[in-house]
Amino acid sequence: MSTRGWERRPPLRRWFVPALAIGITVLLILTIASTSQLRNFFTSTPFLCVRDEFRTRCPHLKEDESLWENPVVATKDWRACAERRPRDYDPPPGYHGGNGYVGIIAEGGLNQQRIAIINAVAVARIMNCTLILPIFKLDSIWKDQIQFADVFDVEHFIHYLKDDVHIIREPPNWIPHHKEFYSSIRFTIKNIPKYASAQFYLQNVLPQIKEKKLMALKPFANRLGYENVPVEINKLRCRVNYHALKFLPETEKMADVLVARMHNRTGKQTPFMALHLRFEKGMVGLSFCDFVGTRTEKAALREYRKKEWPRQFKNDTMMWNEALCKRKQGKCPLEPGEVALILNAIGYKKDSQVYVASGALYGGNTQMLPLQRMFPNLVRKEDLASKEELAPFQRHITSLAALDFLVCLKSDVFVVTHGGNFAKLVIGARRYYYGHRRKSIKPYKGVMAYALGDPFMSWTSFVHEVAEMHKTRTGLPEATSPMYDIWENPLTPCMCQS
Repeated sequence: MSTRGWERRPPLRRWFVPALAIGITVLLILTIASTSQLRNFFTSTPFLCVRDEFRTRCPHLKEDESLWENPVVATKDWRACAERRPRDYDPPPGYHGGNGYVGIIAEGGLNQQRIAIINAVAVARIMNCTLILPIFKLDSIWKDQIQFADVFDVEHFIHYLKDDVHIIREPPNWIPHHKEFYSSIRFTIKNIPKYASAQFYLQNVLPQIKEKKLMALKPFANRLGYENVPVEINKLRCRVNYHALKFLPETEKMADVLVARMHNRTGKQTPFMALHLRFEKGMVGLSFCDFVGTRTEKAALREYRKKEWPRQFKNDTMMWNEALCKRKQGKCPLEPGEVALILNAIGYKKDSQVYVASGALYGGNTQMLPLQRMFPNLVRKEDLASKEELAPFQRHITSLAALDFLVCLKSDVFVVTHGGNFAKLVIGARRYYYGHRRKSIKPYKGVMAYALGDPFMSWTSFVHEVAEMHKTRTGLPEATSPMYDIWENPLTPCMCQS
């Protein structure tokens, strides 16, 4: 068809088709721009919250709030990627041991031991050494004599990390004095500072290992920093934490049974909350905070503190001022009654299903009563499983703690009442496995101390204060900062932008 024929067509025909195409294109663009699922169509900036001195600030969300899940638009930008190794990744030393053999003694409770194991793998990689399977020290508080194989799947641990670190079960018997390994001062390095850099190990620890071929590092937990180590080492620590360290299959199976029973307690599938209630006698005593109680209870607590922590007890006249100051700073464990008020103010109702993970509470049933009255559907693992089912786990306190850890990890909402390694590791794992989708609520204890201590604050004002302060404290994607805690926030470098 000649161009002259086109020129002779009515003017309307000339521009109608192009205008229609442009209109459809504009409509499509507007549709994409208005769809929350495709928010990053025009920009690669991911959803990220930033914490300042007083609070966490997050991008504005138009999505309706939910008690049981974080908004989709806030959780779709990040995915777990710690398993990805670089192409030029050096293989670990073979059976010759590399620069030598290194072992550690993991101290404390289950989660402190977990951190020690993770850091041990990272340190062995930094120094190109063979790692001896970590051993556990009898803890003075837990008094639970266990070893690695009593809690974790050894075969999976060794096999999964075969491309990162060479791991052996015990010191090689061809090295002189190998039986004295963990008890001999000659084979022990003790003066490792907390949060040491990778360079510290290369300059101060590695020469001694090269000389003696076999060294033990103790005590060993938080002996490796976060910001002062290579990116790949931090990524390796996430690989160990989230992929290599698996609880025993029977522990994983029993935890799944408990989670299923929590979901079906009402006869139909319902969400549930896991509450890590840190109010054991040891925690209350060590906090040196003041709590509700009778004169007799306060006198007993005073004597307990004086006996267990004589150096920190100081003079009685200073105790009240210090306790008040700690409460204002948010350094005191929340009492069960305070937890009940906060959860109710956030919006959780009386029929909410609540799983309690805790040891024996200070004050017993008296302290627990306010929480139980406000949330009567409150249970522990002993209420969900028979004695016969729990019998295999009763041999070790650590095995019971592992069950609590897994139920908290897999719950719809996780609430922590005080800090600690358990809370940090659970929150970090929930962020990593579920892409920030599942809520992990950290009460703002400093603000709550002010609100709960104000006799003139109305319930309406209290609810508003709690709701505003906790909108962004639910495990949303949060930017890391210098010396951030990799266990609680694995976003960088263990998670990548989708």
